[in-house]
Amino acid sequence: MTEHTQLLQEPSLHRLHQLILKAAGEGIYGLDCDGKATFVNEAAVRILGWKEQEVIGTSIHDLHHHTHLDGRHYPTEECPIYAALKDGEVHQVDDEVFWHSAGHAVPVEYTSTPIWENGRLNGAVVIFRDISERVKIEEERERAFAEINRLKEQLEQERDYLRDEINISANFGEIIGASQALKRTLSQIEAVARTPTSVLILGESGVGKEMVARAIHLNSDRAHHPLVKVNCASIPKELFESEFFGHVKGAFTGAHRDRVGKMQLANQGTLFLDEVGEIPLDLQGKLLRALQESEFEKVGDERTQRVDVRIIAATNRDLAEEVKRGRFREDLYYRLSVFPVDVPPLKQRREDIAPIAQHFINSFCRQLGRRPFALTQAQIAKLKQHPWPGNIRELKNVMERAVILSAGAHRLNLDMALPGSEPPQEQAEDQMFVAGEILTETEFRQLEKNNLLAAMQRTQWKISGADGAAELLGLKPSTLAYRLSQFGIKRPQP
Repeated sequence: MTEHTQLLQEPSLHRLHQLILKAAGEGIYGLDCDGKATFVNEAAVRILGWKEQEVIGTSIHDLHHHTHLDGRHYPTEECPIYAALKDGEVHQVDDEVFWHSAGHAVPVEYTSTPIWENGRLNGAVVIFRDISERVKIEEERERAFAEINRLKEQLEQERDYLRDEINISANFGEIIGASQALKRTLSQIEAVARTPTSVLILGESGVGKEMVARAIHLNSDRAHHPLVKVNCASIPKELFESEFFGHVKGAFTGAHRDRVGKMQLANQGTLFLDEVGEIPLDLQGKLLRALQESEFEKVGDERTQRVDVRIIAATNRDLAEEVKRGRFREDLYYRLSVFPVDVPPLKQRREDIAPIAQHFINSFCRQLGRRPFALTQAQIAKLKQHPWPGNIRELKNVMERAVILSAGAHRLNLDMALPGSEPPQEQAEDQMFVAGEILTETEFRQLEKNNLLAAMQRTQWKISGADGAAELLGLKPSTLAYRLSQFGIKRPQP
């Protein structure tokens, strides 16, 4: 008998093997051909809490492998541990759970290896490891990546908003004018800007309500944080909550990634609700709750988000009348209209028309690389007489048209750009000089006479004072009266 054979027969060898298995850091189970436990080491008891006497002779699957993590039943015939007893193959799994004796799930990875004896399948050994720490680290990493992606998206959207801010500033400039009507509005802005109070800006379409909102924000304590605009009229009803509150990936068809809502973007800053009167009545309650509580939930997410946002709203509707007609919630109206600011239409601030128009002319000439035009007194008078139903927006469009139509000219071609305007007599003068033609003394005198006559007709024969012919022509009233007498121009008898 060899020394090796004698060693194998030593009674202490079995005990040595037992000590080795018990000392192992991984959990170890021995199974018979029926899948019942024949052996359990101390690590298995420590990891899962099941005592040796509770495990030996029982079905391991029924004891702690009976249910998936999501609560679904785990049939024995699908268990990879027992598959080794059927096909004789090694089975490795790294994303399942065993159930602790205390009732909670323990993430594990395990290997089920068949035991062969004399060519016959005689059981299996299961070695498993608790991977709770690894799963925790992976979850924390996923949360960190999700937070990074959220911040990245938020920064991208804030960048887009800043670009919009720059574009709007370039297009509209600062608030221009010195009329009494405008001064009243500016005093309201100054009074409310540094307070946290909600502001409702009222005014006709095109009067510059967004510029007023920006002025309030820039003069507030939140000026270094975003001013986020929401055009309430342009949001589809089905996307209202997503636009305001954001959504998580998979919240609805087309939600391919998480999205930050406008309220979260405006955190620490100002949320500007433009055309707030256009919000559908059945959605106003959701907005009211978010504004009152300063909290909301993203679409598809149960977690509540809290924000610190100042609200500025704007509308060209009579919201008080809308409340009476049942088209706007009374509680939302009172929530928004703590401090109303009225923006006057252009027809109430005619003395501001010339400086605003000149500002737009200079801006568009710079954009087109042209020499700036200076408005004449006649053109200023014509601008003041126009009703301007579209207010500053219409004035801006007319000035842009006029600059484009004045390529190569010495004077601004306002008459072709102004809606409903008929070219006056003095336009012929412009055309002749631009074409390089020379007038005879007789032609020039006739042209001057026609120009004086046109000015008197346009002003209904008013010589002096505001909107008089003298102001229109840039002359002193006494000078105009003298020239009228020289040409024999008299007011027709009624």
